[in-house]
Amino acid sequence: MVNTLIMDNKSKLMLAAIDLMAEKGYKGVSTKEIAAAAGVSEMTLFRNFGSKLNLLEQAVDRYHYSVEMEKLFKENMKWDLKEDLLTICRMYHEIMHRNRKLFIIVLGDNELAGIREKAERHPRKLLELLTDYFNEMQSKNKMISTDAETQAITFMWLNYGAFMSQLFGPSMTKVTLQSFMNSSIELFVRALTP
Repeated sequence: MVNTLIMDNKSKLMLAAIDLMAEKGYKGVSTKEIAAAAGVSEMTLFRNFGSKLNLLEQAVDRYHYSVEMEKLFKENMKWDLKEDLLTICRMYHEIMHRNRKLFIIVLGDNELAGIREKAERHPRKLLELLTDYFNEMQSKNKMISTDAETQAITFMWLNYGAFMSQLFGPSMTKVTLQSFMNSSIELFVRALTP
C-alpha cells in the first residue's frame, strides 16, 4: 500500500511539474509551487526526488517513448512496409504530441542540456529498432538492399521535423499530419519496395 501511495505522489508531482514548467519555464517554478499543484507537501517532493532537476529527469525518463516503441516493434509488426511504417508513424506522433510539454521545457532552457543528452537514449533506441526492422525486411526480400540505418534516420528526422514544425505554434502549412504521414510513407514504400 505504501509503494502505491509513493508512486501516486511521484506521478502527481511529475505531471504538476511538467504543466507548470511548460507554462512558466524550468526556472520560473519553485518546488513549493509544484508540491502545491500536486496536492502534497514540499517535503514529499524532496523525499521522492531530492531536487527539482531530478524530478524533471525522472519525468523525461518515464514519459518518453522508447518503452512503448519497443513493445510496438515486438508485438505489432506485420512485415508489410506500408502498414508497419504507418503504425510506427502514428505511435511516434501520438507519443510526441502527448509529451510536447516536456520538449518545450527541455528545449527552452540551456541549463537543461544534461537532461537533453540523457534523453537522447530514446531516439537512439528508436534508431536501433528501425534499423533492425529494415534489415529484417531486407532479409525477407520485402525491401531493396540499402543502408538500413540511413533509411531509419531519414524516417526519424522526417517525422521529428514534422513534430517540431508544430511544437511552438500553428503549422506553416494546411497539410494535416495525417496527409503528411500518408504522403511520406507512400514515398518510402515506393522507394524501398523491390
